[in-house]
Amino acid sequence: MSIRKATKADVPVILEMIRGLAEYEKALDEVEATEESLAATLFSESPAAFAEIIEHEGLAVGFAIWFLNYSTWQAKYGLYLEDLYVLPEYRGHGYGKQMLVHLAQTCIDNDYGRFQWWVLDWNEPSIEFYKAHGAVAMDEWTVFRVSGDNLKKLAATKL
Repeated sequence: MSIRKATKADVPVILEMIRGLAEYEKALDEVEATEESLAATLFSESPAAFAEIIEHEGLAVGFAIWFLNYSTWQAKYGLYLEDLYVLPEYRGHGYGKQMLVHLAQTCIDNDYGRFQWWVLDWNEPSIEFYKAHGAVAMDEWTVFRVSGDNLKKLAATKL
């Protein structure tokens, strides 16, 4: 097993795994990503998101996509894990844990103040997995999102 930075050549397999993750999360119809949009956002001259690939005997069996966030209280960047996915047939062999270790080390190496992510509240296997590795639920926080038509309406608000 190894972990490496994704390359543009990995885009088709990343998209396939994104769809696998979306299907697991019962949201396949919400996937808008295309090979073109992934290539443009992950492999531009100055990307704001990054991808890592988990390999087993040269085969991509998982991925993580992450980006930097910022803590004003710490005055430090943090690493936000957008998605971590391992193909079902490779789960239970430590690949997800190795990716968490790899990303935690990325935080340490770069003096990032925190490592965080969201998990769906019904996803008990993942919640237990994360807790077993030292993650703490941030239950006192409520996530808000503005997207789609509401985002357009907010942006068009006259001040």
